Amino acid sequence: MASFSRLIRFIATDNKMYYGDAILPTGITDAAKATKANLIEGDIFSSSARVNQQKVLDVKKLLAPIDSKDVRTVRCLGLNYAAHAKESNMPIPKFPILFYKPVTSLSGPTDPIPIPAMAQNPVEGIDYECELVIVIGKPGRDIPEGKALDYVFGYSVGNDISHREWQIKKGGGQWSLGKGFDGWAPFGPAVVSPKLIPNPNNLRIMTKLNGRTVQDSTTADQIFGVAKTISFLSQGTTLLPGDMIFTGTPQGVAMGMKAPVWLKDGDVVEVTLENVGSCVNKVEFETKAEAKL
Repeated sequence: MASFSRLIRFIATDNKMYYGDAILPTGITDAAKATKANLIEGDIFSSSARVNQQKVLDVKKLLAPIDSKDVRTVRCLGLNYAAHAKESNMPIPKFPILFYKPVTSLSGPTDPIPIPAMAQNPVEGIDYECELVIVIGKPGRDIPEGKALDYVFGYSVGNDISHREWQIKKGGGQWSLGKGFDGWAPFGPAVVSPKLIPNPNNLRIMTKLNGRTVQDSTTADQIFGVAKTISFLSQGTTLLPGDMIFTGTPQGVAMGMKAPVWLKDGDVVEVTLENVGSCVNKVEFETKAEAKL
């Protein structure tokens, strides 16, 4: 796998798209602050990919760090934090709860979160979920838990936007229906190498809504940690380079509040993961003319 530190995908000043290794000032770990990057040459999931230290590019705009054409599947876990299960009045799951998002749900760290007409009826129920995201770097099946971290390409942070009405009630319990709209999985600002995050289950993770902290926890509260999750999902199923795993959200979602504060048009949601950075996305309701039904 490539020897990058913080992989980003970006538009450079020549208006072309590149993969690069973010260059950050000393003491800064938020890849969203990157203004320059060393070019990454070759297929990012190939052993032949390399960081060209002699080729420095200016970053004009950060994109989702993995191009959708390089993503295989987007797996997601539900109820994977003990405190979140408690606030949801649900028992601690005995096995990981799995659902999928389509690749079209992926978007970048500053892209708007589009709310289609279907998700505006009712308006209430739109929720945020900050999540640690795993990117798989090499094929693996029936992976032992003790070797699971060897299959990690890197880590990112994402927001599993959810419409609770469609997720739980209208969708008949089909979670993917209420979570899979276009642009409902912004992630980034980078994919950080495992060499910089040797223990992914000891990271602060949080969400701010319009500048106010609503989620503030640690990945140590995960019921199924990163290694256990990878091992479980690989049983009888081959994980492939480019597979992404959203690993669940901590407590503090609107659904768990006595007086829920649902997302509304114009809200700004910021999700942050320690040593990775932040995604800052604005909620934008589509008009009927824009809606694609």
